[in-house]
Amino acid sequence: MEKIDRIVTLFDIAGEVVKIAPVGSGWINDTYRVSTAGDVPDYVLQRINHRVFQDVDLLQRNIERVTSHIRRKLTEAGREDVERRVLRVVPTKDGKLYYFDGENYWRMMVFIAGSVTHESITGPLAYLTGQAFGEFQSMLADIGEGALGETIPNFHNIEFRLEGFREVAARDPQGRLAGVRWMVDELLARADRMCLAQRLFRAGELPKRVTHCDTKVNNILFDEQDRPLCVIDLDTTMPGFVLSDFGDFIRTAANTGAEDDPDLDKVDVDMDIFRAFAKGYVESTASFLTPVERENLPYGAQLLTYMQTVRFLADYLDGDNYYKIKHPEHNWQRSKAQFKLLQSIEAQEKAMNDYIAGL
Repeated sequence: MEKIDRIVTLFDIAGEVVKIAPVGSGWINDTYRVSTAGDVPDYVLQRINHRVFQDVDLLQRNIERVTSHIRRKLTEAGREDVERRVLRVVPTKDGKLYYFDGENYWRMMVFIAGSVTHESITGPLAYLTGQAFGEFQSMLADIGEGALGETIPNFHNIEFRLEGFREVAARDPQGRLAGVRWMVDELLARADRMCLAQRLFRAGELPKRVTHCDTKVNNILFDEQDRPLCVIDLDTTMPGFVLSDFGDFIRTAANTGAEDDPDLDKVDVDMDIFRAFAKGYVESTASFLTPVERENLPYGAQLLTYMQTVRFLADYLDGDNYYKIKHPEHNWQRSKAQFKLLQSIEAQEKAMNDYIAGL
């Protein structure tokens, strides 16, 4: 901790530091809470995983631009408690957005006091989460084209993902293709439809906006009365399709089973969660969502679930080089569970479309 103590002193913080302790169990960044004495705020120090986020300068500029834009919008709107409604980046004493110690990159933010997160989902919570992510996108709808860069290039680009999938299936480096050929064929049979978003974008019919790209309920801070405060974990906030943000929440939160559930009978799409999130999201994006974006939201749920199936299966074929596994067949187990969820979402496509159309 001696090294951490020294790094903290390099940031422009107020008050006397009384305690530094690790928090959370995130697999990407290491996080520490920096507690201070008196009435000054506490802080959050993070070591940035620069193997995942290779352009740290771009990453931090994105976050600063997003949070500054939201803070200005909240202030202009006369919103109360602005400092708890948006993250604040703390610069180093020489004005930089991060510190590089020669080996690792570090950043600091103000800790938002009195906030809580949730790991499980309910209908009312899904509605509030839909509102929160929708409002996040709404406040950033006018940030300006080119304001942000891609922190992970091609992260939600299905054409890019399919190119890698086809390549590894052709190589079959681990000799696993024969055992999973049926799913490879199923996925490739859907490939043309799943590239619809990219085609609509090239045709000028589907815009790119600022998207969060990790729309899980635990990336929302709530206040003491369980009202949404702000969106956190902004590392993947970058240009993308709103369909991705909508779809990724449904993929993760509306799954009645686990992402890697060995019992496929447990895996289904929870339509109550879908309806609750969709209602909150559509209400808070009404000011900017186009008809094409709105009508394709259920397709977004299929797209992100399909994309994750492709990614899990590609990693399995390649020898499990990307995702951490608990046993040799873990990525295949994940692939089967995600594919079952995809089939469940496909079966509910008409009901999803009808519900969105009726909002």
